Amino acid sequence: MELRQLRYFVAVSEELNFGRAAAREHIVQSALSQQVQRLERELGVRLLDRTTHYVALTPAGAAFLVEARQILAHVERAAQVARTSQGILPTLRVGIIDASYDSMPQILHEAQALYPDLVIHQVEVGVPEQYQQLLDGRLDVGIGRAALAPQGVASHMFRRDRLGVLVPRGHRFADLDAVPAEALVREPLLLAEEMKAPEFNQFTVEMCRAAGFTPTVYQGTVDSIRAASTLVAQGRCLYCVPSSCISALPGTIWRPLSEPASFYPWSILWRATDDSDQVRAVVTCARNMSERLGWLPAADRTTN
Repeated sequence: MELRQLRYFVAVSEELNFGRAAAREHIVQSALSQQVQRLERELGVRLLDRTTHYVALTPAGAAFLVEARQILAHVERAAQVARTSQGILPTLRVGIIDASYDSMPQILHEAQALYPDLVIHQVEVGVPEQYQQLLDGRLDVGIGRAALAPQGVASHMFRRDRLGVLVPRGHRFADLDAVPAEALVREPLLLAEEMKAPEFNQFTVEMCRAAGFTPTVYQGTVDSIRAASTLVAQGRCLYCVPSSCISALPGTIWRPLSEPASFYPWSILWRATDDSDQVRAVVTCARNMSERLGWLPAADRTTN
């Protein structure tokens, strides 16, 4: 059994598509398929059911996937320990959704103070992809709403972030201290790119439905808050975004939503089997900052 076979199997299990898994692993599809078949022959069990139309895990495959992920995570941890013992600086690979959000930069600044030699690599990637990259060891830490986190990804909620709406300067909402959620009923709302932030889109739609309406969705997508602010500034749509977004977005004004007020739950995400000092430092910094800056109500801090 080879580590690459485990890695290929995990990729196919997560993508449920041999073509996408091969592209992710930078290997031709036929070679990846052959390696997975060799793994199955060596184990003596069928891990995957596949036809020309679909790929699915067998019960044996689902059980093996849990162990395979843990093996790959332990190997990565061993490599980090070996590099550190040779004087190679420790690294932390961090997934962020959008560079415009301020929470993770603040947390990483404190983590860097605890580990001055820590080399931090930030990757801008959506939450679904963060889950996959955490599980297969390409990321160490992520950030997002943890409601859809798969087994194997641990989380710690550190912030309930006031949801508001970006409006163009001169819009009728710009002079309000807060915008009632039901006032958005006739406004075209821009949603995030679905592949990148389905959990945020779900939260926005649920907020609108709680206010008694289904939102009118603007027919267009963007992959960053700055791109969204451009559409808003042009008067094409409005965009719901939490307060942790950088406020200096040209041509727009952010106003909190009310009646009811909504708060987006941010969590630190990490691989459940990863007990490294660097990951623990990030989680600890998030918890400490949350308490110091009042990012969570006291009731949430005691239950989180």
